[in-house]
Amino acid sequence: CVAATKGLRMVTRFMAGRDVAQAGTTDLTPSIRWILAGLSLSMLLSSIGTSIANVSLPTLAQAFDASFQQVQWVVIAYLVTITTVIVSVGRLGDMTGRRRLLLVGVFLFTVASVLCGVAPTLWLLIAARAAQGLGAAIMMALTMAFVGETVPKSQVGSAMGLLGTMSAIGTALGPSLGGMLISEFSWRAIFLINLPLGLLIFLLAYRFLPVDRPRQQVDRLGFDHAGTLLLALTLAAYTLAMTIGRGSFGPRNLALLVATLLGAGLFLFAETRAESPLIRLTMFRNPLLSASLIMSGLVSTVMMATLVVGPFYLSRTLGLNAALIGLVLSVGPLCAALTGVPAGRLADRLGPQRMTVLGLIGIAAGAFLLSVIPATLGIYGYTAPLIVITVGYALFQTANNTAVMTDTRPEQRGVISGLLNLSRNLGLITGASVMGAVFAAASSTIDITTAPPAAVAIGMQVTFAVAAVLILVALAIAVATYRRELYGWAMAPTAES
Repeated sequence: CVAATKGLRMVTRFMAGRDVAQAGTTDLTPSIRWILAGLSLSMLLSSIGTSIANVSLPTLAQAFDASFQQVQWVVIAYLVTITTVIVSVGRLGDMTGRRRLLLVGVFLFTVASVLCGVAPTLWLLIAARAAQGLGAAIMMALTMAFVGETVPKSQVGSAMGLLGTMSAIGTALGPSLGGMLISEFSWRAIFLINLPLGLLIFLLAYRFLPVDRPRQQVDRLGFDHAGTLLLALTLAAYTLAMTIGRGSFGPRNLALLVATLLGAGLFLFAETRAESPLIRLTMFRNPLLSASLIMSGLVSTVMMATLVVGPFYLSRTLGLNAALIGLVLSVGPLCAALTGVPAGRLADRLGPQRMTVLGLIGIAAGAFLLSVIPATLGIYGYTAPLIVITVGYALFQTANNTAVMTDTRPEQRGVISGLLNLSRNLGLITGASVMGAVFAAASSTIDITTAPPAAVAIGMQVTFAVAAVLILVALAIAVATYRRELYGWAMAPTAES
């Protein structure tokens, strides 16, 4: 509740122009403030949709008399759809116009939410969740693209920070809001609650987003259908390989990984032959873009470790009940929500490259502390490093997105925004599987739910030692990419002051 209230205050302050007064000399016009309000609510809604359904799985299993393996597709369908199409819809927005496509995405998400809420069978619910994921992918991909198009360059960091704040609030609010709605009403309420907010976002976008301008002829060469299909199948295979089996790796997972490699090869070949490729491979010659995507994937992999390992460590080693576990885990999203806009201000003032490095240093420091802090320090020994990690993540995410989107050409904002979101999603998916496997192996147990407290503690320490190494790799990439600016900053720290 505190995070949600803070987020709404931030939106209000943005609309009043007070939250960016110090970020630059250009004031935001009323229309831009309303645009930011709509984009922020769009990010909030899509983030809630990602996390709110997880808490409903036990209820859905009872309501539809289904197994866990069946009801988990309510979550997987949404995740797979977002991951497979987010780059494609970003490219489609670049070609056909972002405003009209965003309106389609919001409308689709809202209608699909209603269909989820009235679905009479589990498989219709899963189909509606896939449609909801398509709408969410459009909203996620185009929201960041619109920031680069509508917000003055000196204030992009603050706007990105606001979007990051709303994303964190949505992620944190989803489980608690879902639990409350299920207990007071039914599982259908967690989907129907999207209707009023979706309508509000649609009206704000229709009223205030700039009308799409006619595209140049180069953007009208045609849509890359073959590349889109190959990329979607490749990403779907990878997502399924990392999610099915509830953490076990069997023949199906191996077959899907082989299919992923084959699909990736075919996709790269198709893009070199396409007249208007979905992703122009020459974009990756830009060291800033390539480094940002790799760093985003590594950081997201590590952040997922806090969600995978945290609950087991808190319950098995520290002996906390479910209520206290939920409270401790909410500290991370709350810190990210409170740090988002200040991180954006710092990115505007000090430069996004410098803040990216500082954010990575924070994440690495927090991961290292979790790898060495003994269990005898209890809740505080876990919470303090978690705060360091999430504050560092807020700094990194805001600065990294700002660094990429600020200098992106207008005709590429949609696809690059999609790539940023894709790298984050792939990192989360990989983290859930790989870091979970590291945790289980380090705990020396087959069933982590029955592992001794000391074994779980060792597993947690080893997992975050691996996480710290991954962040050091990301930090090395950042320093190598930004070395000129960082060197100049270190030699002349007062030049900009």
